[in-house]
Amino acid sequence: MKMKYPRIIVAGLKGGSGKTTLSLGLIAAFRKKGMKVIPFKKGPDYIDGGWLSTAAGTPCYNLDTFLVSESRIIPSFMNHAKTADIAVIEGNRGFYDGMDEQGTHSTAELAKMLKSPVLLIVDCTKATRTIAAIIAGIQKFDSGVEIKGVVLNYIAGSRHEFIIRNSIEKYCKIPVLGAFPRMREENFPERHMGLVPFQEHIGAQKAIDKALEITEEYIDVDAILKIAKEAEPMTNTIHDTRCRIQDEGNRASCIMHHASSGLKIGVIRDSAFQFYYPENFEELKALGAEIIEISALKEKSLPDIDALYIGGGFPETHAIALAENSDFRDSLRKAIEKGLSVYAECGGLMYLGKSLVVDGRTYPMTEIFPFIFSLEKKPQAHGYSIAEVRKANPFYPEGAVLKGHEFHYSRVINPEAASEFNAGNISFAFGMKRGEGITDKLDGLCYKNVLATYTHTHALGTPEWTSGMIKKAEEYKRQR
Repeated sequence: MKMKYPRIIVAGLKGGSGKTTLSLGLIAAFRKKGMKVIPFKKGPDYIDGGWLSTAAGTPCYNLDTFLVSESRIIPSFMNHAKTADIAVIEGNRGFYDGMDEQGTHSTAELAKMLKSPVLLIVDCTKATRTIAAIIAGIQKFDSGVEIKGVVLNYIAGSRHEFIIRNSIEKYCKIPVLGAFPRMREENFPERHMGLVPFQEHIGAQKAIDKALEITEEYIDVDAILKIAKEAEPMTNTIHDTRCRIQDEGNRASCIMHHASSGLKIGVIRDSAFQFYYPENFEELKALGAEIIEISALKEKSLPDIDALYIGGGFPETHAIALAENSDFRDSLRKAIEKGLSVYAECGGLMYLGKSLVVDGRTYPMTEIFPFIFSLEKKPQAHGYSIAEVRKANPFYPEGAVLKGHEFHYSRVINPEAASEFNAGNISFAFGMKRGEGITDKLDGLCYKNVLATYTHTHALGTPEWTSGMIKKAEEYKRQR
């Protein structure tokens, strides 16, 4: 059975081309019309997704084809978009940019996979007719994509827009659906990892309102909506994405036979730890777990939970508050010594270290691991990662291969500490086949029932993560 899924992919020719501003403006404009908008993000990052979610008032789901296979991407998209009036999908990097010369895992490949029309936003700085030549090349590069419209960005004036608009419509035969002028005001300030997370942006709603204002003024929203509604129907063959099917050489298995009721899985989720895929929570909930949100900044002790998940974020910008909340750190340390299972990613890994050095000042952290983390000026790891599980650990079977991504400016400055502190009780479970890891191409730091890693994983692409969390939560609940 084929069903209509109104959808549009917002793509650019490079990073920083204006995709997020346009996506936010369109989401806000559609929502203003009374429509239910479900946003999606191509690419592994969390920050853009957080902004899109805020604008839509609904979770933003991930459609990264490296992290999640096609056999799960399509059902996930259809399952989440089925109740939407429109789905807005923001691409990443340049439209054809992928992991290799074939463009593997590019936005273009996702567009073909979802049979989605594409809206291209183009930086027109210091160029006129050449923009038409670039777009003509984009059109001819892969005839399988459907570029249905163009939005011009950084337009210097009416004459500039006139020449580019007429050139595109003459030579490319696709409509120009709007043009953003060059604006002085910066509504989405950047930090070292891109856009500032909406949680830390003092004027987050004001920034979204500004995106709505300029989109309504300069973009033909109704024409874009018409394109989205004319998207090719999709076959309604939604399968339970919690069931692993044989795919990409992995052995078939299913982690959902009987739901586990009564499990309480804590999640440290505050302005310091905010990087989570909503699908990860959904997978845990689908197996009967209750998600208990916790703040490491405000709360003095852990609540009654059966396992803990600490995601990434920016602990360095909250180092003082995290260090001052010694009661919470003590509570977490005691729970870990009693056997609480903890899964930590990136910022969570840093929080479980001995201390964090920021701008020459040292802040005490939880001291589960002996490592000191230092925030550097340049990225220490950036990109997709592949980790092989080589040793026993609380969450993953040995031999599993995990796809994820790393993006951090921190590094361990005392790697020798692993052999000097608590000898024999600390180990690295992962060997990095791609990516940097914590030190010496090793990742997956283990102590008792704790596993901490720089590698971020997605539950739909790594179902072992979900089964591992549930298994450890059940074990801890039984032993108490």
